[in-house]
Amino acid sequence: MNYSNRGIQKRKSELNSKMPKFANMFGSMFYQATLILIIALGLAGCFGAVGVFRGVLAAAPDVSTIDVRPTGFSSTVYDSEGNQVTKLVATNANRIYQNIDKIPIDTQHAFVAIEDSRFYEHNGIDIKGIIRAAYIMVSTRNASEGASTITQQLIKNSVFTEWTAESSFTEKLKRKIQEQYLAVQLEKRPDMTKDAILELYLNTINMGQNTLGVQAASLRYFNKPVSALNLSESACIAAITNNPTKYNPILHPEDNAKRRKKVLGDMLDQGFITEKAYEDAMADDVYSRIQTVNARQEQSTINSYFTDAMVGQIMEDMQEKLGYNENQAYNMLYSGGLSIFTTQDPEIQKICDTVCSDPETYPEKVEYLLDYQMTGVDGDGNVQNFSSQMMQLYFRDQGRKGYSRIYPDEESAREDAALYKEYVESQGYTIEDDTISITPQPQISVTVADQYTGYVKAIVGGRGTKSASLTLNRATDTMRQPGSTFKVVSTYAPGFDTGQKTLGTVTIDEPFNYANGRPVSNWYSGYKGPCTLRYGIEQSLNIIAVRTLTDITPRLGFEYLKNMGISTLVEQETLKDGSIVSDIGQPLALGGITRGVKNYELNEAYATIANGGTYIKPAFYTRILDHDGNVLIDNTKPDSRRVLKPTTCWLLTSAMQDVITKGTGGAVRFDGMSLAGKTGTTSDNKDVWFAGFSPYYTCTTWAGYDNNVEMKDAKQRALAKTVWKGVMSQIHEGLENKEFVQPEGITTASVCNQTGLLATDYCRAVGTAHTEYYAEGTVPEESCPGHAATTFICALTGQSASETCPVRVEGIPLVPGWCPHSLNADGTPRTDPTPAELAAAVMAQAALNQAAAQQAAAAGLTVPGLDASGLMTPAAGAGADAQSLFGIGQ
Repeated sequence: MNYSNRGIQKRKSELNSKMPKFANMFGSMFYQATLILIIALGLAGCFGAVGVFRGVLAAAPDVSTIDVRPTGFSSTVYDSEGNQVTKLVATNANRIYQNIDKIPIDTQHAFVAIEDSRFYEHNGIDIKGIIRAAYIMVSTRNASEGASTITQQLIKNSVFTEWTAESSFTEKLKRKIQEQYLAVQLEKRPDMTKDAILELYLNTINMGQNTLGVQAASLRYFNKPVSALNLSESACIAAITNNPTKYNPILHPEDNAKRRKKVLGDMLDQGFITEKAYEDAMADDVYSRIQTVNARQEQSTINSYFTDAMVGQIMEDMQEKLGYNENQAYNMLYSGGLSIFTTQDPEIQKICDTVCSDPETYPEKVEYLLDYQMTGVDGDGNVQNFSSQMMQLYFRDQGRKGYSRIYPDEESAREDAALYKEYVESQGYTIEDDTISITPQPQISVTVADQYTGYVKAIVGGRGTKSASLTLNRATDTMRQPGSTFKVVSTYAPGFDTGQKTLGTVTIDEPFNYANGRPVSNWYSGYKGPCTLRYGIEQSLNIIAVRTLTDITPRLGFEYLKNMGISTLVEQETLKDGSIVSDIGQPLALGGITRGVKNYELNEAYATIANGGTYIKPAFYTRILDHDGNVLIDNTKPDSRRVLKPTTCWLLTSAMQDVITKGTGGAVRFDGMSLAGKTGTTSDNKDVWFAGFSPYYTCTTWAGYDNNVEMKDAKQRALAKTVWKGVMSQIHEGLENKEFVQPEGITTASVCNQTGLLATDYCRAVGTAHTEYYAEGTVPEESCPGHAATTFICALTGQSASETCPVRVEGIPLVPGWCPHSLNADGTPRTDPTPAELAAAVMAQAALNQAAAQQAAAAGLTVPGLDASGLMTPAAGAGADAQSLFGIGQ
């Protein structure tokens, strides 16, 4: 700063100058104007935003009129004839309302800790939570951090039930603002205390396994009321609600366990539990107590197996096609007032139910399987669970060798259950809860479908009384080994479809090992030598199937199976012990797979063949209408795809007709209808199947013990065929007898059943020639080079012997003619030429033909019906026999 006289004078001059004053005045005015403009624009924006905000709030429902209690319209289910089958009602569909004073405080706190930690402090919205979620979203670009309070969730699921249909950010923002506003207003209502809001919330949330609310969930997962839940169990079900599918403790116990640990940790951090309570809960093996089947479900209506399957498919489709989450799909299905039109044919379903409930269908010897579980507490308060497997080990230790929980009657089963309970109590345990289930054995399942539409017409998921909805459905849920039914779909279908194999292809039935050195076993003794694939299908020959799949590669069979809708296959999986399993291997030919198949999926694979090669996804419903009659989902044309050529399907059908007319499936045959199908029996007789079709319907039946014990009785092992015939014969009563329609592209050829090549005169003479069907372009081009004919002689006379000779053996006849035991159909002795004589005649004629052909060739001519070597051409010999060719009389 310059404080000299000169400096002071200069400063005075500057202050008195007009230009600086004008400049300063203008700058000040401009600054003020700009500031006023910014403030004005800001106020205008604020007023506009406030106006929009007030408009959004004005459009919100009146808090005094909204009802957040569990309500809704029942959904009605109709069969394919328009008859009402059942109703799906939210309050009666596995939801059981429970007052807050019956819900343990630990259960309440578990949900509060994980879903809304400041629930008892905020006024409906959590400002801290909103700020935290916004910060995380901005800093990580991850919008997954939730800020919805329990009150908001209650309003969203009860008031804004169509929020999944929101298509724009504006709609979502509008709903979110209204949701927060109503949450605040709701908590101002005198009747909406914190306990009242929490009670409603705990009775409306989706808890997985088609349960709503904590009471139904407690019964489903632990077979006891919610009032009896301990801390560990409370944390387990509280872990579900964030994502009922992912955290389902039955389907995904590992994911639920991680979430449960967080629930307990949050409860500890928020002061709801002590460190010791946390450690005790973490040490509890809660998952061993969870029931996976036959849960006690207190419902007034027990749905059929068909309705159960339909519910499962609709739940999946609503999430996949409509974008609903599981909670919204469930609420819509049970509370949306829907009209659901199913594919169920009431007459066909009635036939299936009648056959499967008729005692005459089953072996006289009915057995019963006992499942028994208990929960006991010792003197120190430690909880111990006792499973059916533990009971089985107990009785085996008591000297019951081979005990498998199978009983001759229900009374004996109950006596053993009581005996085991007494033993457990004698060990110092007080039994808090026990569950007993006794089911008749062997069990069965049935699926009937229209192959041309994919519509499932009827299913039966088990034998005996169905005691609850959503119990074990053996037609759609159970996975069992498919046995020889897989030969057609895993091996012969891809082999024929790719042109690598034909019905006339010959494979040798002889000792053969898997790649690991283990021998392939036949279901019969000995070996049959050269066999056509038609014969391999007809007689269900194991070695022929395995050798065929080995040739075409298991990978090809695996891919075809997936294309035909088999969803349970394992490409590669590492087990807990570190071993690796895969279904891409030679055992695939015989149905040797990791998990097994579901009945209705195997049925659709066979329906694909019956439908000319087009796979159609099985459908349990056709349309769903909303409460106002609008189409919500149209499923009249389910997803479909071409899998096989029509010619492949017709050839397979032809061979499977032989299975029924002269092969392993003769027991299912009935008059008046064209039928094709395949038997299936596992090597240990634990599973038996029959899968087949007519020109109208495809049906697959299964039978076996639920606990996988061997069926030793012949009638038990025939049960799948018995049920199939009983169902299909009645379904087709009165229907026109149709033939399977032959598509274009099928031709015939005379081939040798010893080599699979074009038959020669010699093949016809010795009886190895037959006419076979082929897809065009797959007929063999080479002629049979010759082979040794198998001949039979009479052990007494040394002459040729036919099937009527009781002492026939393989050998070369040394004496001319037939033995006296070889008879014609009318019982008279055979005098026609023997195979050896026919062969000799053929060879003599062949020599003459060859000489004639050589002479003609030398003269530049050809002999009609002969090739250059003197052999008869296939066209000349088609359908002819040695007698007509060479003038040999009968």
